[in-house]
Amino acid sequence: MSQNRVRWEYETLRPPREATKKEASDPKAELNALGEEGWELVETVEYTGGGTKYLVFKRPVEDGAT
Repeated sequence: MSQNRVRWEYETLRPPREATKKEASDPKAELNALGEEGWELVETVEYTGGGTKYLVFKRPVEDGAT
């Protein structure tokens, strides 16, 4: 039965910061590029106190991929 199990790979994106370092700039171009490669946004990671925020993506591992 494990032969039918979907295997996932993951990617993260750290949105670029504006000059003030307080606000992230719009990562639309990066998001569209990842979407074209088959990545799907599944989670955001934000640290308490306004720290770094990461966007987490996943996609199925293709057959024959290492």
